[in-house]
Amino acid sequence: MKQGNTLRHSIRRNRGFSLLEAMIGFFILSIGMLGIASLQGVSLKAGKTSVYSSVAMMKVDELFESMRANPSAAALAAYDLAGDGGGVEHNCTGTSIMCSPVFLAEDDVFLWKKNLKAGLPDAATTTVSVTAPVPPSKLARVIITVSWQERSKTALSGTSKTYSTTAFICTAIPC
Repeated sequence: MKQGNTLRHSIRRNRGFSLLEAMIGFFILSIGMLGIASLQGVSLKAGKTSVYSSVAMMKVDELFESMRANPSAAALAAYDLAGDGGGVEHNCTGTSIMCSPVFLAEDDVFLWKKNLKAGLPDAATTTVSVTAPVPPSKLARVIITVSWQERSKTALSGTSKTYSTTAFICTAIPC
């Protein structure tokens, strides 16, 4: 009988959580959920920035490879117009024999700028600087810079991002 009495007394004292304990638990859970939501927003922005940086890097490498495939000095001068909105579509694809090295360079720049605008924000700008080789060297110095604006909550005009790289392109064979 004494055990039954103790059991009933124990049950009366332990009736569950109080309202205060439940509210404190809910408050702590809410703070954690707000933190997770904030981290999600930050990771999305970082992901977008890395995508833009990757696109810029791949497109710059693509233009360098086009220059290496068309290395004449006149063609490299035509690539220098890439930053000035240069480039004209000459349809120098496939087996077209009518394209001179300069036409091929202008076509490469036109297609490159078109693809760059598809992968980066609309306000992306480019500069291409070609420094001719100084004899006896046959290596031209090429600097390509791509800049774009990313949206930012703090800055009204956005955050400016830039990718720039330098390469040396051989203008004669053998180099």
